[in-house]
Amino acid sequence: MTIIGAVAASGAMYLSARTSILKGAQDPGMEQLTDQVKAFLPLLEVPPSTTTLNTFASRLKTNAVIVYQNQRYGSGPSIEELPADLRAQVATDDHTQFQRVVDSSGNATVYLGVPVLQRGTQGATHTGIEAYARVPLSNQQTAIDELASSAWQTAALALPLAVALALLAARQVLRPVRALNTAARELGHGNLNVRLEPKGSDELSELVSTFNTTAAELERTVGELRGMEADARRFVADVSHELRTPLAAMNAVTDVLDEDAAQLPPDTAVAARLVSEETKRLTRLVQDLVEISRFDAGRAELVADEWDLATAIRDTLQARGWRSDTDLVLDLPEGITAWVDRRRLDLIVANLVGNALRHGRPPVEIALRGDASEARIEVTDHGPGIEPSILPHVFDRFTKADTARARSEGSGLGLAIAQENAKLHGGVIEPSNTGTGARFVLRLPRRHR
Repeated sequence: MTIIGAVAASGAMYLSARTSILKGAQDPGMEQLTDQVKAFLPLLEVPPSTTTLNTFASRLKTNAVIVYQNQRYGSGPSIEELPADLRAQVATDDHTQFQRVVDSSGNATVYLGVPVLQRGTQGATHTGIEAYARVPLSNQQTAIDELASSAWQTAALALPLAVALALLAARQVLRPVRALNTAARELGHGNLNVRLEPKGSDELSELVSTFNTTAAELERTVGELRGMEADARRFVADVSHELRTPLAAMNAVTDVLDEDAAQLPPDTAVAARLVSEETKRLTRLVQDLVEISRFDAGRAELVADEWDLATAIRDTLQARGWRSDTDLVLDLPEGITAWVDRRRLDLIVANLVGNALRHGRPPVEIALRGDASEARIEVTDHGPGIEPSILPHVFDRFTKADTARARSEGSGLGLAIAQENAKLHGGVIEPSNTGTGARFVLRLPRRHR
C-alpha cells in the first residue's frame, strides 16, 4: 500500500505539474494570437485582398501565419506543417483550437488555430480566414522530463521505506497468526494444555482469547471422557476378574451334569445341557473381556521365540479337532520361521479358522507364505463373504458379520483380540473379499523386534 501510495502521489504530482507547464506555454500564446486577430478585425475587408492578407499576417507574431482559400500569408509554418485535424476543426468551429504534436525526434510543439469571424445582425459568420501559430515546447518538454525523473526518483526513495513498513506491519500481524497456528497444531497432536497470551485489544487478541477458551473447554471435556473411559475399563476388568471364580465353580458343576445327563429325565437333561452351553459361552466371554482389559491397560506382554509356523498352525488345528481331510485345505511349507508368542499366535489362527468354519463354507484354505522380511498366513473360505458395509469394521469390538442375529456362538471380541495380538507382534491382519468368499491375511515380521 505504501508503494502504491508513493507511485500514485508521484504520478498525480507529475500529471498536475505537466498540465501546468503546458498550459503556461499554451495559454499565453492563445491569448496573444486571439488579441492580435481581434485588433485587426476593424481594418479587415471581406472578401480580403492580397494586400490586406499580407498586412494582416505582418501584424501577427513571428511564428504565426494567415490561411485563406488554402493560400498561406506570412512567415509562419507552412500549410503542410499544420495538422490536418486542427485545420478541420478551425474551419468548422468558431472557437480557438489547439493541438500538441511530437515529432520523430521527440520534440514537442503546440499549434494554435483561430477562425476569423465577422459580426453582423445575424450573428458571427466565418470569413474563411484562419490564423495559425506555432509554439515550440522544447524548454517545457525538458522541464517535464526532469519532473518525470524526479517523480521516479521520489518513488524509488519511497521503496525502502515501503518495504520496511510492510515488513513491520506483516510482522505485527503474522507473529500472532504463526503462534496461533503452532498452538493449534500442538492442540491437534494432543497437547491440550497449550495456551497463548493475548496482547492488545484488536481482533487477533479476541481470536487468541477464543482459542484459549476453546482449548480449556476441550481439555476439560477430553479429561472427563478419559476418566469415564478409564472407569469403564476398570469396571469391565474388575467384573471380569470377579466372575472368574464363580464361573470356575459353575464349570465344575456343569461338567458333572454333562457326565450324568444320560441318567437324568429328558427335560432335566435338556436343561442341564443348555446351562452347560451357556456357562461355557459366558466363560469365553469373560476370558475375552479379561484379555481385552489387558490390552487396554497396556499390560499385555509378548513372550516371543523363533518357531516353525507350519508346525505351530498344525498344532492349533489339531488341538481343536479341525482335520485337514474334511473341511480344511492346507498349504503349509516347512522351514518358514518367525519370532512369535506361541500362545498368542494360537489365538489368532484359531479365531481366523473358527470364523471361516462358522460363517463361511468349506473348504477353508490355509496357506503359509514367506519372504526375507515377513511371513503371511492366509485363511480363505468359500462362503458369502463379508458385507462391504461391515468390512471396514470387522475388527471393532462386538461387531458380528450377521447383524440380524441377536445371539451367536462368538462374543464379537475374537477378531478384535486377534488384531491386537497381531499388532503386539508388529504385524497386522488384512480382511478382504475374494468374490467367492472372505480372506484374512496375517502378516508377521520374521525377525524379532
